Amino acid sequence: MNMAIINANRVVPLSGEDFRGQFERDVLAGLSASQKTLPCKYLYDETGSKLFEAICELDDYYLTRTEATIFARSLQDMAVTLGDSVILIEPGAGNCEKAEPLLEAMDNPRAYFPLDISSEILLAAQHRIRHRLPDLEIVPVIGDFTSGDAWSRLPVSNARKVIFFPGSTIGNFTPEQARDLLERFAENLDSGDGLLLGADLVKDSVILERAYHDSNHITEAFNKNLLTRINSELNGDFNTDAFAHRAFYHSLRQRVEMHLVSLVEQHVSVSGRHFSFTEGETIHTENSHKYTLPGLQTLLRDTGFSPEKYWTDDKQHYAICYAHVR
Repeated sequence: MNMAIINANRVVPLSGEDFRGQFERDVLAGLSASQKTLPCKYLYDETGSKLFEAICELDDYYLTRTEATIFARSLQDMAVTLGDSVILIEPGAGNCEKAEPLLEAMDNPRAYFPLDISSEILLAAQHRIRHRLPDLEIVPVIGDFTSGDAWSRLPVSNARKVIFFPGSTIGNFTPEQARDLLERFAENLDSGDGLLLGADLVKDSVILERAYHDSNHITEAFNKNLLTRINSELNGDFNTDAFAHRAFYHSLRQRVEMHLVSLVEQHVSVSGRHFSFTEGETIHTENSHKYTLPGLQTLLRDTGFSPEKYWTDDKQHYAICYAHVR
């Protein structure tokens, strides 16, 4: 097998101090910009992850439901396409519930390496999957999958690897960031290794905006939770009631943007730094880029992959693509 430091009970941690320091630097830099912004990855602490799970259950949030339909219809075909004795690596794994049925369908998966910044969610998932698949080696890595450090702490193996990146997470990155991320994926794979990628497709703006601005206000709570987190972890004093959630589709950029809008002129303190907001000024918290199938194919080819196969729903609202490293 020639695999280093793999054990089903092992967890590769991230230093809490290192994480807090990076969180602080990112928040202070984002709030200092002319267009204030906060990295969307920080939306997903334990509370944020649970709120996102609730969003995924909403009727208007078609993405999870549509992707689940594609998986249910094509899971066996995907497993055959991935091949046998594969190590599955999942960046941004969250509760790992999408990987679990895929691992069960795969032919003798060698190991599973989920990466995520939410240790509570990831460790609970490790415990759950171990009961369902007791012979599977599982090594959670607590860290930020956009950083090289997290990837450097993955166990070493010469087995064939497939990166599993569902949930249209690729859409949270700008086109330039998406290219950088997929290039990083390719750098951590060998020739012939694979990528199973989920991407949301361009569609009517009414459908898109309804998915990100639900009538139950769960997406609003998810967005505002980032301010609550800053208050708790970075000694902030945001008044969450003084901000409103806003989401809209930008057709030229082919993306849904999420913002927090200041309802009044106000001043906020974070880690001893002071920031001013005018009435109507926004903090840009998340993008969700949408792709066409030709655009997705071009992105993969430009980042070192060769697309092999697509699975879509009947309405062509969503796609799952398998590609291999050239």
